[in-house]
Amino acid sequence: MTTVTETDRIERSIIINAPRERVWRALSSAEEFGDWFGANLAGQTFAPGQRARGQITACGHEHVFFDVIVERMEAPSVFAYRWHPYAIDPAIDYTQEQPTLVTFTLKDAPDNSTVLTVVESGFDNVPPHRRMEAFRMNNRGWEAQINNIARHVSL
Repeated sequence: MTTVTETDRIERSIIINAPRERVWRALSSAEEFGDWFGANLAGQTFAPGQRARGQITACGHEHVFFDVIVERMEAPSVFAYRWHPYAIDPAIDYTQEQPTLVTFTLKDAPDNSTVLTVVESGFDNVPPHRRMEAFRMNNRGWEAQINNIARHVSL
């Protein structure tokens, strides 16, 4: 696993012991994405230009919603969406902020494995009063999430 950190972007990569098509399905199926990510996306689909929204299922964060607009789906290589990072305060209207872009890239690796890279960029456009906390929390979050998807597709 590699980590790249700047102020505007978070990047994580992992080699997953599963074929690219399997990892792609875990990313591109909204319901399956929700299973490993921890969001209730039952009955929803991911499609470019479309919104997907569901309640977070992780303990202590049930008041938070996974809320994205899908930007790109290029099977089986690129899946990207925009969202508001660390949007956890129900009293704040995050729609007034510019969202970050989350891009998952898949590449074949030896032995029928997959290199999964996730990049979240655009933190420099998050309002200054919450930029560092959003960056710090998502930095930790992506570390956990790439391990979640690796476990999920290896089952």
